[in-house]
Amino acid sequence: SPSASGTGIVLTADGYIITNAHVISDATYLNVVFSDGDEVRADIVGYDTDTDLAVIKINAYNLSYAKFGDSSTLSVGEDVFAIGNALGQLSNTYTRGSISGLDRSITIDNVTMTLLQTDAAINQGNSGGGLFRESDGTLIGIVNAKSSGSGIEGLGFAIPSTLAREVIGSLMDYGFVVGRPYLGVSTQDVSLSGYGFFTSAYTYPCIVSVEDGSAAQQAGLKKDDVIMAVNGDTVSSSDGLYIAVSKFKVGDTVTLTILRSNSQIDVSVTLGQRSTAKTAE
Repeated sequence: SPSASGTGIVLTADGYIITNAHVISDATYLNVVFSDGDEVRADIVGYDTDTDLAVIKINAYNLSYAKFGDSSTLSVGEDVFAIGNALGQLSNTYTRGSISGLDRSITIDNVTMTLLQTDAAINQGNSGGGLFRESDGTLIGIVNAKSSGSGIEGLGFAIPSTLAREVIGSLMDYGFVVGRPYLGVSTQDVSLSGYGFFTSAYTYPCIVSVEDGSAAQQAGLKKDDVIMAVNGDTVSSSDGLYIAVSKFKVGDTVTLTILRSNSQIDVSVTLGQRSTAKTAE
């Protein structure tokens, strides 16, 4: 079976571990390997793609764990270090550098995040690992991205601990981030030329399932409905639909333009919030 590796940070003595959502979101099972070689099966507690954060859990006790620091007090030039599973093979790799920038607006997979920038060496496999303040060893960031390519050096990014702490608390308590607008559908991208409605291969998200009790079900959305626009703004992918909905608040009413049985209709939906956690398949 295909496999992938990342890094995690022990959060509590009883086995809660932080990592990135992109590390675990497609996993069918997870194993955590410690520095002494012990390998333990882990379960997903919850993850959030907006912030690229995830919490997983192992059965354990009396673990050493990281202590959160306050990323809002960081200054450019402050010394930091990263620890991670570099290249997915070199566990416990330590790299040292500085804070290169604060509040960097970075777009990753169509999601814009506000991140810390560091010149500490970040490599594939570091995702989900800690960025620590050298002066006191506290966790001030969760590594999640780097810029790479010809002529690019020393551009690593981390989720600030002040944001991470809030999201992680919500994931631990509920398995999802409360207060986010939620439509309640699963979609896949389809070409409308296959529906006989358009001759060009325009692509839109098509509903493959509707969650029971969700805003979508209450509004009458159905399997095989194709969502073409949100409040008149065209959406051309499932990611685009997610981004469009995330601009609103829980309780807002939006108008979805739907293609249903070769007829185009408008449906009003009052957005709710997620009531169950995302888990691995």
